[in-house]
Amino acid sequence: MWLSRLRVATAAQKSRRIAHGPFLPTWESLAQNYRVPEWFRDAKFGIWAHWSAQCVPEQGDWYARRMYLQGDSAYDYHIKTYGHPSKFGFMEIDNLWKAERWEPEKLMALYKRAGAKYFFALANHHDNFDTYDSKYHPWNSVNVGPKRDIVGTWAKVARANGLRFGVSNHSAHSWHWFQVAYGYDAEGPNAGVRYDAARLTKADGKGKWWEGLDPQELYTGRNMVAPDGFTSIKLLNDWHNKNDLVWNENPPPMNPAFAEKWFLRCQDLVDKYHPDVLYFDNTELPLGQVGLDIVAHYYNANLLRTKGSLDAVVNAKYVKPEHTTALVEDIERGVATGIRPHPWQTDTCIGS
Repeated sequence: MWLSRLRVATAAQKSRRIAHGPFLPTWESLAQNYRVPEWFRDAKFGIWAHWSAQCVPEQGDWYARRMYLQGDSAYDYHIKTYGHPSKFGFMEIDNLWKAERWEPEKLMALYKRAGAKYFFALANHHDNFDTYDSKYHPWNSVNVGPKRDIVGTWAKVARANGLRFGVSNHSAHSWHWFQVAYGYDAEGPNAGVRYDAARLTKADGKGKWWEGLDPQELYTGRNMVAPDGFTSIKLLNDWHNKNDLVWNENPPPMNPAFAEKWFLRCQDLVDKYHPDVLYFDNTELPLGQVGLDIVAHYYNANLLRTKGSLDAVVNAKYVKPEHTTALVEDIERGVATGIRPHPWQTDTCIGS
């Protein structure tokens, strides 16, 4: 029996609070104490709704980045369909997502008939928009777009159909991935004109649909902005590829508040919806020590809620051999090279 629900994190972890229990926020503790629950070993097949505002243009899940890269087909589509990114940025796409024809009950019944034993909902993508009633991030589906708790609805419907419920969190990369929104055209009639993230502030929303919201919270602030002076599309895009596209799993040194807020957002997601699976789109865990802290919290909180019967699963990618017993490795669009001693998962897309 745990004597306290929460324990205060170490001084280095500042104000992060982790549920009390046997799991400490270290790889050694996670690997030593974790056991994959039997339900996951037996489940075999799940279905994932990778669904949010990114789906509105129907140009792929990286639209929020590609629409800001001159020369990309998504940029061309955006210009033709919505206008220049300096005037119509991705925050406007967030608001266009209304989910007015969403039928979660019918979809979940279909997934169940297909044989799914667990279901994943997209909690957020690299575009930094939460699809749940987020306490710490106002750019969410309750305030903007659908005006509904998408994750909460999915969770209720999945469990009503006897499916285990999971969430995927991709937002740890948004601090660098989304920096293209601060960029500009290198060529053409709008050469040098910065995109919407570079100019919009909270004050600019007065009288608009986003009044009270700060676009800088969505776009994550000026962490790694392309310098002025590029006059070649190729050279500017090369700069982006070598800088803000690098898959960095560390907290942003120029913006430590991002990592602290990310922890609170993910903790809120875990504590509010009690997912059976928590999926990270990361090489091992996101944001260094912050990722270890959230996994320790998730496992300990699950133990407290289930009175000692751990049934939680964490998914991560490219896991080191010595860390494989701390979670369940996910191999995106691939398979293991041989028989493994520990369970693993693959995820793939029904499209191209």
